[in-house]
Amino acid sequence: MNELLSSLLLFIIGIIAAVVNVNAGGGSSLTLPALIFLGLDSATANGTNRIAILMQNVSSIYAFKKAQYEQFNLSLKISLITLPGTVLGALIAVRISDQLFNTILGIIMIAITLTIIFPSAKSKSTDDTGNKKITIPLFLTFVAVGFYGGFIQVGIGFVLMAILHKMMHFTLIYVNMHKVFVVFILTIPALLIFIISGNVNWFWGVSLGLGNALGGWWGTKLSIKKGDKFIKTILSITILIMALKLMKVLPF
Repeated sequence: MNELLSSLLLFIIGIIAAVVNVNAGGGSSLTLPALIFLGLDSATANGTNRIAILMQNVSSIYAFKKAQYEQFNLSLKISLITLPGTVLGALIAVRISDQLFNTILGIIMIAITLTIIFPSAKSKSTDDTGNKKITIPLFLTFVAVGFYGGFIQVGIGFVLMAILHKMMHFTLIYVNMHKVFVVFILTIPALLIFIISGNVNWFWGVSLGLGNALGGWWGTKLSIKKGDKFIKTILSITILIMALKLMKVLPF
């Protein structure tokens, strides 16, 4: 597959992945394996994917702000808590073997697929005020989220949604609003580590990122309207197939 066709494919995948990322999570379960299948080693695919994630969340944050959904102080506070874990996770990610990374990625993607197919009951008690306190359990949870985001990124949207919705009791729109801001902030140091270690393909990263930016804008509009059920169904099947392939369960 030539570079032009690969970049076009990544652009299209980026749109789909970003729409899913903003509405729920797990979009990197599509983009990361796609980069690996195109020939990148796991560390470079992981780093290259961060370019797209960064571009996606810049677009989404702007769209939320334009729709007058923002709680900057709380979003920033949560984001800063994640940073120490993010740095540690990214440092580990650039050092593990391709085989181990692919196995971990495959297991996580299967777990994400099950989460999509069998979602837990939604919390009925919601409160969208922005003056909430960060308790010690929340603080430790966000540090762990930062580590996970720095290490692998895939499925971090689901993790953040669970925390923001079930532990902080935000409704869906505010969950997604805070989620895209937090992921944007924690992606910055992780991307820098991948760049310094030489694990970024800029051409494919920007190709994917342009799709993610467009998808991030559309996904935000869908997030406000809650219109993501069809995409989740299609993605769950794709994630499962790619996970089984990475784990060498499928013969092709």
